Amino acid sequence: MPTAAAIVEFVRESPVPLDRRAIARHFNVKGDARVALKRLLREMADRGDIDLARGRKIAATGQLPEIMPLHVIGLDEDGELLAAPLSWPDDQPQPSILLLPQARRAKAVGIGDRVLGRLERRGDNSYEARVIRAIDRAPLQVIGVFYTTKAGAGQIQPTDRKSKSAYEVAKADRGGAEDGDLVVADVLAGTRFGLKKAVITERFASLDDPRSISLLCIREADIPDRFPAPAIAAAEAAKPVALGKREDLRGIPLVTIDGADARDFDDAVWAAPDPDDSNPGGWLLLVAIADVAHYVHHDSALDREAQKRGNSVYFPDRVVPMLPEALSNGLCSLRPDEDRACMAVEMTLDRHGIKRRHRFIRGLMRSAARLTYEQAQQAHDQGQAVAGEAGLIPALFGAFQALNQARVQRGALEIELPERQIIIGDAGDITGIGSRQRLDSHRLIEEFMVLANAAAAETLEKQRQICMYRVHDQPAADKVENLREFLEGLTFKLSRGQVIRPHHFNQLLSKAADSPHAAMVNELVLRAQSQAVYSPENIGHFGLGLTKYAHFTSPIRRYADLIVHRALIAGLKLGDGGHGAEDFEQFNDVAAHISMTERRAANAERSANDRFTARFLADRVGSDVRGRVTSVTRFGLFVCLDDTGADGLIPIATLPDDYYDHDEMRHQLVGRSNGWCFSLGDVVEARLSSVDPGIGRLTLKLISGGKKHSGARPPRRSSRRPAQRRKHKPATRRR
Repeated sequence: MPTAAAIVEFVRESPVPLDRRAIARHFNVKGDARVALKRLLREMADRGDIDLARGRKIAATGQLPEIMPLHVIGLDEDGELLAAPLSWPDDQPQPSILLLPQARRAKAVGIGDRVLGRLERRGDNSYEARVIRAIDRAPLQVIGVFYTTKAGAGQIQPTDRKSKSAYEVAKADRGGAEDGDLVVADVLAGTRFGLKKAVITERFASLDDPRSISLLCIREADIPDRFPAPAIAAAEAAKPVALGKREDLRGIPLVTIDGADARDFDDAVWAAPDPDDSNPGGWLLLVAIADVAHYVHHDSALDREAQKRGNSVYFPDRVVPMLPEALSNGLCSLRPDEDRACMAVEMTLDRHGIKRRHRFIRGLMRSAARLTYEQAQQAHDQGQAVAGEAGLIPALFGAFQALNQARVQRGALEIELPERQIIIGDAGDITGIGSRQRLDSHRLIEEFMVLANAAAAETLEKQRQICMYRVHDQPAADKVENLREFLEGLTFKLSRGQVIRPHHFNQLLSKAADSPHAAMVNELVLRAQSQAVYSPENIGHFGLGLTKYAHFTSPIRRYADLIVHRALIAGLKLGDGGHGAEDFEQFNDVAAHISMTERRAANAERSANDRFTARFLADRVGSDVRGRVTSVTRFGLFVCLDDTGADGLIPIATLPDDYYDHDEMRHQLVGRSNGWCFSLGDVVEARLSSVDPGIGRLTLKLISGGKKHSGARPPRRSSRRPAQRRKHKPATRRR
């Protein structure tokens, strides 16, 4: 019998999915052993080691099926048609699919067409496809920059990086667009050859205006940014709440701690030493959250719009809120010295940060102060009083130290990566780019919120209320194995032969902390993780090391938190605003939807940051930069620049002249003749050769970096594939 690892390797190397008989033939499995092989394959599929494709065929995890519908998206630099899956997750890199030449008698397909294709894998996330038949020629829309050519023709250059071709616009179809305008256009049916034609339907901004960047990202991601009139009217009609049956928390000096640029304050905190003699060194904590459920009832106009948006989206120069401003910046914002309705959780910790008990409160609070992270940290470092309370800051940080001790004890994942900060001036221009400072005050709020979120999930389970969990699965076995193999080349080891736990990753990160590879190892460990999602089915949170976890602390900006608030109100009988039985029917659909809107927001925010950064660097073309290789692909090297954190591409065509093999396992490009090797984590110097703010792309030209193999080149492994090689064309230099 073959091992599971041997089967995974064989399946990964196959260009098409395999059936059981092909696997049995390859490993010479005969007779009764076929039953054991069938059982092994089923167990591997259940663990996620392999995928069951169409027709019960077996494929490598993440591999595309042999037959699938495709959308023809453009032309490559050689004039060949490129395609993409009709449906693809926003958070995953889209595969590269080259459409092979069709039979002479076949009906030609062109950009914008949809086809059924038969795929063969040719490299790292790259495929070749033959058209089985056309599906339809549905009209499409394109977003891009309008400009006129030297010949006077109108063209649209798409702002989507995946689009390889411009669109031609007739004079009558320009809709008054001028050079540099950002436009939306309908794509017209066309032929295989020449530019696709389009009709401009809307002009919404000018690329010359830096404030247009976030507008462009909003349009591209199809993020709703205009509230319907009934939702606005409901928000503006809302009134402050009276105490009534609520618990009065106004005498407790709760404070908000947020970023300096924060506009909505949905959580406030307070802490004090526990006076109970039976809990020496313990702490009392109170986390108060805006009571959004009081204002946003199930299936109201506000609720329907909040669910549609799923979450707020944050750009460097603006916010697309989940709720209208009258609530998000008004009645649901915990502003100082104003009475606010809240949902709060009171918690007691022992000296080791272990929660002993908690209870949820529906109350009325009054924030004593609005602090920034920097102010809170300064007050701690310099022993300053806050809101007239000399003991508040020491108590907050004391409770944080206890919670941090508990976090370390349970082995929560500790990945540290810098976060890019883009500073926008009053006129909307970019005044600087740097890394956000990471303070203990940031970690304090994070730990308080994690504890409150876990308490919410525990309470809902105890009340037998349906819960919108925040779940984080264990990393896939193939990702962990790939990480392990790569780290062995750096003399780092990841535990083998046991169930992987967060503390195994933490041990690795600790060993790498003082090495030149620290940033790279943190990045690789992050890439190996599964993605956290929302689900009514609890599988725990791997990264936090918690068995029960839900989002409770940000109902202004996350719909999941609002659902959890309603469940707590209903389960604990805390008054109006709870959910009804009708909520349960579509719970799985809601979970999938808000997980999607979260990914959509993250992609839009990342795209905006890339474009703002490209705009900031546009006047530095020709300057020399230094950075570290963060990704190695078959078409080049992605480099993170030291000074701005921006990502730039060194195309493979600009590397020293050779034919390069892409070693997927070792994250390397290796020249066959000259022996030059470019690896993940390499420090390189490059020249900024071009900048495209429209798509947020920086292109670099290598000056120095990489290394040469000493002695003979190591033999090629089966996982290495020639970079950018194509089956139907002769290989060319530098490809």
